[in-house]
Amino acid sequence: MNTQKPIHQARTADLRGSWQALLRAAQRARELAAQTGTELIVSRDGVIERIRPLPDAAGSQVREPVSPYGDKA
Repeated sequence: MNTQKPIHQARTADLRGSWQALLRAAQRARELAAQTGTELIVSRDGVIERIRPLPDAAGSQVREPVSPYGDKA
């Protein structure tokens, strides 16, 4: 049986750091989408959604609108 370990327990440093890199890339995509008025395309529970990021009061930080069904993450 193939049991999968959490990513932070991976053998290689590149793989261990990949989750943080994905989070940084997602944040940058939100910032860029807010600056250019572009919708983000995401998949949640197998459903493709279009999200228009909302600029935060701080200006450079961007947050996604709250999901109508609550946070499933």
